[in-house]
Amino acid sequence: MSTYDLQLSRPHVLSELVAVRVPAGVRTALLVAAGAGLVGLSAQLSVPVPVPGTPVPVTGQTFAVLLVGAVLGWQQAAASMALYLLAGGLGVPWFSHGGAGFGGATFGYVAGFVVAAPVVGWLAGKGADRTVLRTLLTMALGTAVIYAFGLPWLAHSAHLSAGQAWRFGARPFLAGDAIKIGLAAGLLPAMWALARRFRV
Repeated sequence: MSTYDLQLSRPHVLSELVAVRVPAGVRTALLVAAGAGLVGLSAQLSVPVPVPGTPVPVTGQTFAVLLVGAVLGWQQAAASMALYLLAGGLGVPWFSHGGAGFGGATFGYVAGFVVAAPVVGWLAGKGADRTVLRTLLTMALGTAVIYAFGLPWLAHSAHLSAGQAWRFGARPFLAGDAIKIGLAAGLLPAMWALARRFRV
């Protein structure tokens, strides 16, 4: 039995079920780039009417970050989000609304992606994305990590108090985050169930 087949016999995260017959380094590079690209694409999927009073846009970004973490596992997710941050900081226009560059009021959220995705990935590798309840808790934690980075940066860059940062940078988005977490909690366990059903 090859190392590849042995990995498939004991998958820890969903990406290990992707049967691409290429060298391991190439496969990793493709997955890392795909994860960064997915987050970059989701950053352009935004609500056309901004939330009044806040510079934080409503996008599909955080949902993509959490999925990338769970699907890729902590190491590849960390590399993927680091690529997203560094490439965007250096000029690739794949931050929200085609933005790029280091800094700005919402850059702390992007920095939070680099921590949140591997946290979710590490938990997923321990089986935390295989039931609805555990996935809910995992995604809620990942979302909290993003806010833990995003809100202090927002307060600093926009000269807001902690309460104002919460009011403008978190509270308007909690309902949407709850929907994203719920979608992930339905999607990921379902994908594992399908994988178990169709594996030979």
